[in-house]
Order: sequence, then C-alpha cells, then structure tokens
Amino acid sequence: MTRLFFLFLFLFSLVSYSQTLNLNNPLFENNLRRAQLNGDINSEISFTLRPLDLNNYDVDKNVFNYNEYAPTILSFFKGIGKLKILPVDFNINYSSHHPYNRNNGSMITNAGYQQLLSAGLYFELGPLSIQLKPENIYAENKDYDGFWKGHYDVIWERRYIQWNRIDIPERFGETAYKKTTFGQSSIRFNYKALSLGISSENIWWGPSIRNGVMMSNNAQGFNHITFNTRRPIKTAIGNFEFQLVTGRLEPSGFDPPSTDRTYAGTKLFVPKINQNSITGDWRFFQGYSFTYSPKWISGLHLGLIRWTQMYGALFEGKYWWITQDPRFEGTSIGWFPIFSNFLRKNDKIQPYEQETDQAAAGFFRWVWEDSKAEIYGEFNHNDSKFNFRDLLSDSDHSRAVTLGIRKLFDSKKDNSQFEFHWEWTQLEQTASRLVRNAGSWYIHGRVYHGYTNNGEVMGAGIGPGSNSQYFSISKLSENQRLGGALEIIDQDNDFYYIAFGDSGDFRRYWKDFNFHLFYEKKFKNFWGSFNLMYSRSLNYQWELLNDPALPYYHPGRDVNNFHIDFKLTYPIQF
Repeated sequence: MTRLFFLFLFLFSLVSYSQTLNLNNPLFENNLRRAQLNGDINSEISFTLRPLDLNNYDVDKNVFNYNEYAPTILSFFKGIGKLKILPVDFNINYSSHHPYNRNNGSMITNAGYQQLLSAGLYFELGPLSIQLKPENIYAENKDYDGFWKGHYDVIWERRYIQWNRIDIPERFGETAYKKTTFGQSSIRFNYKALSLGISSENIWWGPSIRNGVMMSNNAQGFNHITFNTRRPIKTAIGNFEFQLVTGRLEPSGFDPPSTDRTYAGTKLFVPKINQNSITGDWRFFQGYSFTYSPKWISGLHLGLIRWTQMYGALFEGKYWWITQDPRFEGTSIGWFPIFSNFLRKNDKIQPYEQETDQAAAGFFRWVWEDSKAEIYGEFNHNDSKFNFRDLLSDSDHSRAVTLGIRKLFDSKKDNSQFEFHWEWTQLEQTASRLVRNAGSWYIHGRVYHGYTNNGEVMGAGIGPGSNSQYFSISKLSENQRLGGALEIIDQDNDFYYIAFGDSGDFRRYWKDFNFHLFYEKKFKNFWGSFNLMYSRSLNYQWELLNDPALPYYHPGRDVNNFHIDFKLTYPIQF
C-alpha cells in the first residue's frame, strides 16, 4: 500500500499544472507579446489561443514573475499539491453620453458608471486543477438617447429586421444592473500538453488584438467543456495547438426599445421563439481553433477556426417536424456537428442545416524578431460555401477581414522604446450582397439570438455591419507605457444600406472618431492601466437635422462622448 501511494505521488509529479492569465486584463498579455518581439520569450508562443497557460511556457522572471502574480500560500505532498491566491482585479468604466463597450467580459453595454470586482484561489493536486475566480458586476445602466424615435416608421421597420435576429438590447432593463458570475473559473484534468475540463473563462481565438471576429472576450464567458493544448505540441514538422469547445449560450432576457411600434398595421417586435415554439431557448455551441507553426519558418503561425450554434431544442431532438419526417428517420445532428458538412453540397439533412448558424476562418501571425515586428490577419466567412468552386469564385460573399501590424522602435537616447500599432477590421457586407445577400455578421435568420451570449456579441466589439481602423503610438519604458490612439468606426453600414439605400440618402453615415490617451504602470505591487477616450459621433444613430431651410447636404446630429476605463490588478503578497 505504501509503495502504491508513493507511485501515485510520482505519477502526479510528472503532470504539469494549468493556471491561466486573466484575459479581461490585457496588460500582462500585451507585455508578453511585446517581449516576444524583443526576443525575450520564445517565438513558439502563437498568441492565437487564449487565455495563456503560463505554467507551461518558459518565461523569464524579469519578463513576468509568475510567483509574484499568484503566490503559493500552501504546499503539501512534497510540492505536488499547491494552493495559490489569485490577484484582485478591480475594473471601472464610465461613459458620459452613450455606451462604449469593448472586450470587457462580464461588463455590459452601459451608459454611466460600471465596475467589476474579482478575486479567487487556485488549487492543484497532480492532474487536477481548480481555479475559482468569480466576478461581481455593478452597472448604473443609465437611460440614454438610443435609436432615434423621430425616424420614420419604415426606418424602424428595417431596424427591427435586424433586432429580431440578434440579442443586443440597448439597455439591460430600466434599473441598475447587478450580477455575480463564475467569471474566470475552471476545473481541469491535465496531462503533459493536454487539458480536459469545464470552464466559464473567456476565450479568444485568432491573432487579433482589438477585434477578434470569431471569438473574443467582448461578451460574458459562457459555461463550456474544453479539450485543449496548454503549450504547443512539438513534432518533426512543427508545433500544433488546438482547442475544442462545447458550451451553452444564454439569452439576455431583455428586449429592444419601443416594442409597441407598428408599421402597416403589423407589430414590429417579434419575440425570439425558436421553431419549436420555445421562447428564450438556450443555444448549443461548438467550435474549434487549430494552429500550426511550421518548423522551417521561424515565427509563422497558421490556423483555422470554425464554430456552429443552434437552439437547444434542435440539439435535443425536439423539432418534431424534422424528427418525425420519414425521410430523416434514424438520423440526428450528433454530438459533434462541428466536424460535419464544411461545404453545403454535403448536407444530408437540409432542415437541420438551415436551423444552424455557423462560421469559419483562416488566420496567420508572423513574428519578425530581427525587426521587432509582427503582422497578423484573419479571413472569415459567416456562411458555408456550396463547394470549393463557390469559395474561389465568390470569396467576398459573407466575408470579414482583419489585418494588423505592430512594430517596436528602439530609442536612441535611452533604453525606452516606441510602439506603433495598426489594426483594420471590416464586417460590412461587400458588393456581393447586391446579388447574394448574406446578412450581417452575428445576425441569423433562424437562430434569432444571433452570435451572442448574455446580450453581447461574442466576436468583434464594433458589432454587426461595422468597420474599424485603429492607430496607436506609445512610449515604453520599464514597467510603464504612455501613448495615444485614433480609432475610426463606421457604425453598422449594413443597416444604413437597408434603411436608406432606396432613398439614395448618402448624408446619414454614422461615423465615430475616437481619440484615446492611455497610461499603464506598475506601482509597487499594483498594476494599473488608465484610458481616457473622447468620441465625436457624426450623424449619431443616423439622425439628420430636419430643417427645410438648410441646403440638401447639411450636418446631422453630432454628439460628444467621454469614456474612462480604469483597471487595477493587485497580486496579494505574503
């Protein structure tokens, strides 16, 4: 019995641990990514599958002190078992006029004040790791000027064409919003480079920094089962990383504004009822991300992403009008629909496929260590192609694109550096829509909640039909960063063309010019980041001043908005 016990401990000692870096505080991750450009950490880290598991990477303590970030407060079984205390995270944001919501996890689309508080513990024993890091959210949820009530009824009707197909409420109710979630928590079994478990953590797939089109932390993390690598698997031809996720997406429970509106005698608001007459049904989600890093090209990472979602009733076989059809007797959607029917020509049960929402993407990231630079990109489709000929001949149909460059420049005066970063994202439909309308990204004609969780888009924070250009310049010195950025957003051009295309009114484009000032610094044991943004919105909510005395091309309603974002992380020391 004693021998078995020590054999058990020996086997446990061969198993590496699994603790992730909080995705909702990007300060640490961005520091690591810059360190990679400087050659301070290995280029084999792709940064395309996040959150990172730092236990499984060889990172110098001068770059990131893991024991300082999450110190061990209890060790047992000769170090095989450990209890660590996780940092306290306190995030605050404030929007003066209307919401500005980007990549903040459980925090909601909110006008006014909002805060998130999180702390937790991490436990490991051999292959078992348990991370408990709940999040408490409070949002003032102030009323604000949303979609203009003065728009004609036909414009409201066209707005509801989209609102009835996606769950993105303007407000989360009419009172202050309070919620506690599991946050960044997980229970995992780990062996070497592999991990299997359940988690509520946020996930980011792909190399993008500002707008992750396929998966980002723009929405609250969802409960899921995950099977993934925790570090690259090395082979004779290069390194491989992957994650397979199966999860449950939830509705917000809140409606769009003015649900009593009518047009031509018809009520515009349609409750989100699935094809089995269930209101507010949960959604089955499954997706994977796969990254290959060729052995012969240093710093290059290539990957694929695919996801699919459907209402829970469809997954559970409750769509009786399909299951009772003799043509489909003995068939089902299966446990792993993500691996079936990449192309529509292979559809075996067409009614099933029509009821599912899916998307696929290819991406790359290339680190040029000698130039202290990286370039990355994503090419995404939100609709399956009929066959490869269709993919080649109409590649613009339903596509979204992100491209980005980051470059570090050494200062000639001291040890500081300057950083330039540019990222461009286009979600707006291309000219292909004129003969083959794909619908906006994240919106779906049968999965009426769209690609959302708890009322927020799970992909790019700019939202459906929008485009973004982001330019930033900053100065980097020891443990601090100071800089500014210009962000230009085309707000939902897809809706603009639907609403005003018939009239040929080219005056109403809603465009935001966002000017950022940011500062990041380590103060003793505190890590803090502060971002002040001033936004000038031209033609806010596509509103045009209705004054016959003005010339035809005259200004619309332009508004100012100030947004403050403050993040503080305190690694507790003993």
